[in-house]
Amino acid sequence: TESILKLLSQLKIKSIFFCVGNNIKNENSLAKEILSEGHEIGNHTFNHQTLWFSNKNKIKEEIELFEKEYFNLTKNKSKYFRPVKGRIDFNLYKNVIQKDYKLVMWSLLTLDYKNDLNIVKFAVTNFLKMNSIIVLHDSLKSKDVILDSIKFISERAEEKNYEFGVPAECLK
Repeated sequence: TESILKLLSQLKIKSIFFCVGNNIKNENSLAKEILSEGHEIGNHTFNHQTLWFSNKNKIKEEIELFEKEYFNLTKNKSKYFRPVKGRIDFNLYKNVIQKDYKLVMWSLLTLDYKNDLNIVKFAVTNFLKMNSIIVLHDSLKSKDVILDSIKFISERAEEKNYEFGVPAECLK
């Protein structure tokens, strides 16, 4: 994460980190660093649970446990929610909307979690469009390609004369 933050700073890119609440709890200083660099943190559940077809209590628990950690960190409520694996059903959608989250999905899935830069390059080369919302993963699965993926996306965007927007402004 520290390397990602450094690269994003060099490239002058702001992002939303959809964090797992348990990671905020265990890596509190890193979450603070994300925010201090001018990025946002969004709710991605407490335990990275796919809540698709879950009961209302499980949905509420995963969202609220994340919020507890986020509030301890910021004294605010988070604004954004992204469901794990993009899987959402009516119960989850209803909970997200009732809690006034902005539901953020993506238009470009890089498949970086396959840890193969050629796959990322193929996805970006063929599917990067104006106003794309790009999802990348800060995880062990993508650790070998994440920095090169960000650099490649930045280069492709520059070639197409695209600019990176500030998430809060782009998601109004």
